[in-house]
Amino acid sequence: MTTVVPTLARTAWLVVALLWPVALLNYLDRQMLASMKFSVTADIPGLGSEANWGYMLGQFKWVYAVLSPVGGYIADRFGRRYTICASLFVWSAVTWATGHAETYDGLLWTRTLMGISEAFYIPAALALIADYHAGRTRSRAVGVHQTAIYCGVIAGGFSGYVADAPDLGWRTAFDVVGFAGVLYALPLLAFLRDPPRNAASVVAVKPGPGTAAKELLANASFILLVLYFTLPALAGWVVRDWMPAILKEQFQIGQGRAGVSATLFVNLAALVGAFAGGWVADRLTRRTIRGRIYAGAAGMVMLIPALFGVGNADMLVVAIAFLILFGLGWGFFDCNNMPILSQIVRPELRATGYGVMNLVSISCGGFADWGFGLLRDRHVPLNVIFGAFASTAVISVFLVLLIRPNRDLSAEGPPK
Repeated sequence: MTTVVPTLARTAWLVVALLWPVALLNYLDRQMLASMKFSVTADIPGLGSEANWGYMLGQFKWVYAVLSPVGGYIADRFGRRYTICASLFVWSAVTWATGHAETYDGLLWTRTLMGISEAFYIPAALALIADYHAGRTRSRAVGVHQTAIYCGVIAGGFSGYVADAPDLGWRTAFDVVGFAGVLYALPLLAFLRDPPRNAASVVAVKPGPGTAAKELLANASFILLVLYFTLPALAGWVVRDWMPAILKEQFQIGQGRAGVSATLFVNLAALVGAFAGGWVADRLTRRTIRGRIYAGAAGMVMLIPALFGVGNADMLVVAIAFLILFGLGWGFFDCNNMPILSQIVRPELRATGYGVMNLVSISCGGFADWGFGLLRDRHVPLNVIFGAFASTAVISVFLVLLIRPNRDLSAEGPPK
């Protein structure tokens, strides 16, 4: 027993280490497009309006959202490992193809295919981490994984400089990132493993789609979690997808500087928030079963003044300061969603449940991107738009506090 437990612990953290580069690539290609907006717009016919750009961003999200529950269900039914590796391989090939798009329709098709392929990753990956980290390291493990997302966004923020470089350009960036993902899919398949399950678990791991949907939709706490997960994502997607362009236009700075300013500081803060939020949540959960819920609510509280501040900033340094606060709050929020889900949904439905959460959240995020473009075309002030986003964060605080975790599903052991 003394050798088995350390071995399982090492395997659990090895899984996080193997998935970390995948999560980075998952978000790198998305942020590259946002940070290279002006170069892509100048090179692709048909991208002449903010609404068209917002619709293209929304197209990716709607496809991604619709297929997220499908990806989650496949991961629950047939295994996380193959779902993750196939997703990485396909979306990396599509990333390469994005750099070869010549028309607006061609770019729409590549973003659609990207949405299809990437939809299978996050539900499967977070469920796999939750499977291995069944005790008091769950929020920290998810938090470490989520830091890869922030690092991917940061790296994508620097792609504005790549796009502006005469010898490189935006197409080269997509070629390199796509090729790297295809290569990494091979060793990932060799080393990644699904966790061992006992005989009773093997039988329970294959719920039918009707049974899965009925059980999830009948769970009031799950519905509350979906709403809590969705509302702040409206602001989150706009910050991620539009902030480089917002800062460039608002403060009259270059595309490269705007991309870095919009991504570096907020995501470094989110990285710190994910580590701190995971540690705080794991510590609180030793004292109360609602520890992860309290940590998530604390993240929402930070988002409220941050969104007001971003919308009203009159200097770049002020905008960056409030983006840092936003990042800290987002880290607390982001690292605890799957752990909270694991306290209210049984293991055999975790990937499916997270897929449903993605369906609702990212669908609304797509409309937020599109709607933001429409509002910008109509010259609606930023402080009005971000004030509305702040009000959704207020609602989310109350929603998460209404969730009732189930100790039988939490696998935390008795509080100390």
